Amino acid sequence: MLARFSRVPTAVRIATATLAVVLVATLLVGQTRPSNDVDSRAFVRRLNGVTDAFKAYVSDGKLAGAVVLVAHRGKVVYLEPFGQRDRESRAPMKRDTIFRIASQTKALVSVGIMMLQEQGKLSVTDPVSKYLPEFAQTTVAVQAPAGSTQRYEVVPAKRQITIHDLLTHTAGIGYGMGVASDRWKAAGIQGWYFADRNEPVSDVVARMPALPFDAQPGERYVYGYNTDILGVVIERVSGESLDAFLQSKIVKPLGMRDTHFYLPANKKDRLAVVYTPGDSGIVRAPDPGNVGQGAYIDGPRRAFSGGAGLLSTAADYGRLLQMLLNGGELDGTRVLSQASVRSMTIDQMNGIAYGPGQGFGFGFSILQDLKAFEKPGSIGEWGWGGAYHSKYWVSPADQLVVVYLTQLIPAGSIDDHDRLRALVYEALGHQPE
Repeated sequence: MLARFSRVPTAVRIATATLAVVLVATLLVGQTRPSNDVDSRAFVRRLNGVTDAFKAYVSDGKLAGAVVLVAHRGKVVYLEPFGQRDRESRAPMKRDTIFRIASQTKALVSVGIMMLQEQGKLSVTDPVSKYLPEFAQTTVAVQAPAGSTQRYEVVPAKRQITIHDLLTHTAGIGYGMGVASDRWKAAGIQGWYFADRNEPVSDVVARMPALPFDAQPGERYVYGYNTDILGVVIERVSGESLDAFLQSKIVKPLGMRDTHFYLPANKKDRLAVVYTPGDSGIVRAPDPGNVGQGAYIDGPRRAFSGGAGLLSTAADYGRLLQMLLNGGELDGTRVLSQASVRSMTIDQMNGIAYGPGQGFGFGFSILQDLKAFEKPGSIGEWGWGGAYHSKYWVSPADQLVVVYLTQLIPAGSIDDHDRLRALVYEALGHQPE
């Protein structure tokens, strides 16, 4: 059926695809409220601009391929693949292509922590050491004063790190590239990639408190291993591996059929290839390595990285986001309370700076000031992305979910994220501020 769509004009294909997708919407994202059919049809027609733009990125050699999903008022209104999953074999990108979603994994772990809080098994205000005793005493590396023979000094942390600190990336824990990067490098703990490790993430996390962190707890935003540590907290509290917990509590209840840490053998031919910018356009990224194809098919399969480990599809991830937009429920399955979802998706930074016009919740940036943000959007919008250049956002005000998946690392100078944002909000009829 998908092949037939490619033989008809774009506008007709999208309109037809929309009707087909709406019929199976409950399988994809569920519904929050009745949609206005006239508005939805007009919105879909105006999304032709997304189709044209992403076809151009592919034809210009800036992207090998991508999948874009847009859900509006609880229904998938746009789900389009572009280009190729594998340029070398000319395998086409499809709607069910599987992508490495990297830091988009963090959202599932945040949901897991909130589930355990609702069950009374932990509190976000708890010190991490309550569950991981090695975090009872930690240190921080600070720049040495002028004239010192040392590059930095190591001082005690002023207080213990809490789960709240980890959820908001205010624990002071980076990815091992900070002031004391030499010690993190010597310990073999740098970067976000874990898939090739022949040891569980819990073993790596247990070695972290012996190394100096980048900032005092609660003093500034530092993006790093925070959510990997939260994944280990989930394991310790639940008594399950992170993989088993996420599958049984979130992935399967939400019908996310293609979301895994490592690919089942029967799905390996659906995994998108990773590309990287070269001197004359994008080229196939090397294998192995975190900037390559990664050990997601062949490898130890022992490290379940809560910070950056999952694989998924646009439709699967759309279901997770729609559940959150619905206030914690999807298709009659309640995963979280509305109160927990609200806590996750409001600014939790307590005055700590994050980004222009933005706050930060429990794993998401939160749009608070459009003038400072300087891009189209809606107040209260929240979202994040992944290292392989994927992106998502959710606008409660517009009842909008957008998922954009591609595999490009590093991203280079491509402007696709901003272009997609502008085109989606233009299609919604937003007027520039």
